[in-house]
Amino acid sequence: MAGKAAADTGSNKVEESSSSSSSSSMADVYKGELTPLQRHAAFFDRNKDGIIYPSETYQGCRAIGCGVAVSAAAAVFVNGGLGPKTVPENEKSAPFKLPIYVKNIHKGKHGSDSGVYDSNGRFVPEKFEEIFNKYAHTRPDALTGKELQEMLQANREPKDLKGWLGGFTEWKVLYSLCKDKDGFLHKDTVRAVYDGSVFERLEQERNSKKESSKKK
Repeated sequence: MAGKAAADTGSNKVEESSSSSSSSSMADVYKGELTPLQRHAAFFDRNKDGIIYPSETYQGCRAIGCGVAVSAAAAVFVNGGLGPKTVPENEKSAPFKLPIYVKNIHKGKHGSDSGVYDSNGRFVPEKFEEIFNKYAHTRPDALTGKELQEMLQANREPKDLKGWLGGFTEWKVLYSLCKDKDGFLHKDTVRAVYDGSVFERLEQERNSKKESSKKK
């Protein structure tokens, strides 16, 4: 019995060591220059270990102002949809944990999108400008809700309901959070979506409001 207990303890230590080593190697993604898509995803990696779990997706969504229901749904659907595609070939991950690996986030890129990210997660300026050249009818530097809807419909690929729904949900949430008082989603805001800096700004603004309300 004592021998078995010792063996079990040793096995657990090996597993813990392996898990720790894995997390450490995944965090190495932050040692180099991130692609815009990786920067976009990295906001939700709250502890910066290179892996985004559903709880972190939830925390990130709450941090930028999403409600409890939307944040919970995002945690399930985003991690459930992207996670399995990003798991490294040599990595063993419990399916129910639904981890998203920042290093491989480009592998989770869904269809029916604008093409502003290429297959490696890099930013494509021409595709970004194309959004406003095609759909910004009211103002050249902003999109209305109707124009955004037009873009989403145009991006939809045949038989790609899953990809289209993903894009539709992402953009609708961002529009609700980032539109100005006149209902315009500005070009510089959209640009900031693609490198993730808009998330940091939203979190800072929300924290500032909390601090201001405490002082009153």
